[in-house]
Amino acid sequence: MSGGGTESLVGYEAATGGSDKKRDSLGTTGSPAHLIIKDLGEIHSRLLDHRPVIQGETRYFVKEFEEKRGLREMRVLENLKNMIRETNEHTIPKCRETMQDNLDQVLQRLHAATDSVCRLQQREQERKKIHNDHLIASEKQHIIQWEDFMKEQHNKQAEVDEEHRKAVERLKEQYAEMEKDLAKFSTF
Repeated sequence: MSGGGTESLVGYEAATGGSDKKRDSLGTTGSPAHLIIKDLGEIHSRLLDHRPVIQGETRYFVKEFEEKRGLREMRVLENLKNMIRETNEHTIPKCRETMQDNLDQVLQRLHAATDSVCRLQQREQERKKIHNDHLIASEKQHIIQWEDFMKEQHNKQAEVDEEHRKAVERLKEQYAEMEKDLAKFSTF
């Protein structure tokens, strides 16, 4: 609130100075009514007219706020500048070195893993090829065995058919003889 008192007096003088002309027109300068009106005007401006005081306090507050804010922003900017400089000079090169060292190790491990995977994949392909070759050979062998079995079955069927035909002929001959023998006995 310092500084507000001087400005309130200036404001008071401006307020009372502007109203003196109106008061002079009411009557003579020395009349008691004029003195009462003048005193009432002064009391009114001191009690009820706070604009000069408020304006002074507002100017003081704005001035203090801007100065403190400006200093605070300067400190923040200075801290940011120091942090950026430290990052550029120390942190980034250290990170770059660490990253380069670790990337070399990672690349070596990656190449080793890739080689291992390729070897495993090649072994798996060879195993599958051997397995497929074995399956194909086994399938061919089964086909040959099946064909042999079917030929054998066909031959056995032919043999059985032949035996059946011979048995049927023998039975026909036997029944024919039995009919002849029966015919001999029926004549009696």
